Amino acid sequence: MDEDEPLKRWAARRDSQRRSVGTLKAVVLGFEDAPSHLRQGEPRLISRWDGYQWVPETIAPDYAAAQRLVCGIEGDGVIPMPSAQPAKKPAGKHRKP
Repeated sequence: MDEDEPLKRWAARRDSQRRSVGTLKAVVLGFEDAPSHLRQGEPRLISRWDGYQWVPETIAPDYAAAQRLVCGIEGDGVIPMPSAQPAKKPAGKHRKP
């Protein structure tokens, strides 16, 4: 904190940098220090931030299910792709080589 900075401005800046209450995170059970994208078949502990600590919420069976819970994705998470349109022939006369 800068000595010239007012306390209200400092508190507002500090609050903007803190994680919001209700934030979810997933950790691999038994391997808390392992990156979450590794060991994709292992179960994940989903925890919720209550403002002071991480509180256990539920257990997801694998990485994909954990990401759907943490990111709020409903269903299987597959985005339907539009059907492919056949390529149109260019309009106009074609030049002969």
